[in-house]
Amino acid sequence: MLQAIATKHRLIRYDARGNGLSDWEASDISFEASVHDLECVVEAARLEQFPLFGISQGCAISIAYAVRHPERVSRLVLYGGFARGRRKRGLPKEIDQADALMTLMREGWGQENPAFRQIFTSLFIPGGTAEQMQWFNDLQRITTSPENAVRIRRSLDDIDVSDLLPRVAAPTLVLHCRNDAVQPFEEGRRLAVGIPGARFVALEGRNHLILEGEPSWTRLLDEISDFLGQ
Repeated sequence: MLQAIATKHRLIRYDARGNGLSDWEASDISFEASVHDLECVVEAARLEQFPLFGISQGCAISIAYAVRHPERVSRLVLYGGFARGRRKRGLPKEIDQADALMTLMREGWGQENPAFRQIFTSLFIPGGTAEQMQWFNDLQRITTSPENAVRIRRSLDDIDVSDLLPRVAAPTLVLHCRNDAVQPFEEGRRLAVGIPGARFVALEGRNHLILEGEPSWTRLLDEISDFLGQ
């Protein structure tokens, strides 16, 4: 996806604190810290005005940034996102799921045996090939620690930007897969309904991360390209 977008645009991405190539020794892993990190990246890259693309939890972070800096964000693209984390949706079943996932992270994230991480892989890319699933299993283990995985997960479960949605001024495109197993389809619709004038696109599929070659792959890229005017 990133390669496809970068063929037509200058693309700037970064690893959030606590994972990837960013510092793992982070004293604060919170929603506010995540928004601050985005502000720092924008300043470091000396960007005056730009389209902002948020994926999954990055949608809420992008929304907060767009509300705080409306003069900077020319367009907003949100894919696979949510306004409310699992603990903010008021459903006991989702809270139980959140607790269960964090237990799995503590016990199995860092193990060589991928059995625990396979649960997350099956949620994110249930339609992936065996090779893609193996890659995702390995990626989880090497990109953050079990402790940070739990801290990040807890932060995401407590997100709630519902009150910010009516204040988004940038033209907005919201995309979500109908059978996304990670973030419910209705949460994507909720984003679009709450943001004034937002366009909502329902994509066919069940992968949280659309893979190249899926039926919706071309439509995803075409919708983003058309929206950005490229």
